[in-house]
Amino acid sequence: MAVRGRWLRAACCGAVLLAALTPTGAAASPVGPSAPTPGSVVSQQPLPDELSVPGAATATKLEYSTEWRSGEPTLATGALFLPEGDAPEGGWPVIAWAHGTTGVGDDCALTTRTPRSDLERTYLQHWLDSGYAVVSADFPGLGSEGLHRYLDGPSAANSIVDIVRAARDGGAPLSERWIVMGQSQGGHAALHTAAIATSRAPELDFRGTVATGAPANLERAFTIGVPGFPDPGLWGLVSFSGYIFAGLRDAYPEADVEGYLTPVGREVVDRAEELCYDDLEESVRDIPVGDLLARPLAEGQMPALLADYLAAPTDGYDRPVFLAHGIHDVMVPLPLSAALAADMKAAGADVDYRVYMAGHYTTVERSRADVDAFVTRSFE
Repeated sequence: MAVRGRWLRAACCGAVLLAALTPTGAAASPVGPSAPTPGSVVSQQPLPDELSVPGAATATKLEYSTEWRSGEPTLATGALFLPEGDAPEGGWPVIAWAHGTTGVGDDCALTTRTPRSDLERTYLQHWLDSGYAVVSADFPGLGSEGLHRYLDGPSAANSIVDIVRAARDGGAPLSERWIVMGQSQGGHAALHTAAIATSRAPELDFRGTVATGAPANLERAFTIGVPGFPDPGLWGLVSFSGYIFAGLRDAYPEADVEGYLTPVGREVVDRAEELCYDDLEESVRDIPVGDLLARPLAEGQMPALLADYLAAPTDGYDRPVFLAHGIHDVMVPLPLSAALAADMKAAGADVDYRVYMAGHYTTVERSRADVDAFVTRSFE
């Protein structure tokens, strides 16, 4: 995937470093002749009731072909939910839902063992009741081969586009019209999806993007990290850092990612590979974030790695974007998304940026009336 936006303005040495430290699944590689076409269904089966959502007439687990950001083929899993009743002429319009943080291990996949949160179940029920089909990718490595690379946006985006294709390939009565929608980690994935949706699947009719609580500018924020960094009061920061460093360690095996971590930091990253979010958060509750780092993250190769791995795209958007954030968000601070919205607008994107008197999770509910209107306009 072409390098985009803001991080091109990073230090000149970054391009040289990244050429030498190509992450597995991050640079172009040929796809073998036997690789299935991205979006092809490998298998489909009924989803257990405990992993379904209210309002779904049918719930199906899909296993399908997709690609890491490199083009290297892989298999992924996800869910298809159809609303009650008969499909309209042309098929159900599609919402591709990108979920928030669950973890990076297979036990954390939403179509395998981990039920969706009450917030997510209620939100998806709303869209089903409103007459939309919903597809939801687990993201590569969650319930499928390899480690899920947390906040690897390009790989997640491929899996989101391809599950829309797979749901249609599997015979569901779906329209060509679709939008992508995501919260938190899913908001980050939705933005990456928006930047490739039309070019990756020109046979579909992509209409727009909704992203709430999306992590942005983390590649900048993380470079202020130093040993002994004081607690900034952000919920989940140690857990999220563990997931990010686990992804970096897996994506850039030639880089000395562990050299930036203390023994405590390496232990947190090891736990992050195994534990889903609630369990990881409980296990690191008494660990200060400053105890994770052995050297400043602004030194050496790390700024270039973070930019390549974490940056949300600022350009490439060819459809409208609804970007929402809560003033009281103590997981992803508001200024991070405000800066992203400004950069997107400067690059020519059609962005409707809204701020709500809400926290990280409650932004989903507080923004719903405005999102309803945006979705209706997008499908008209």
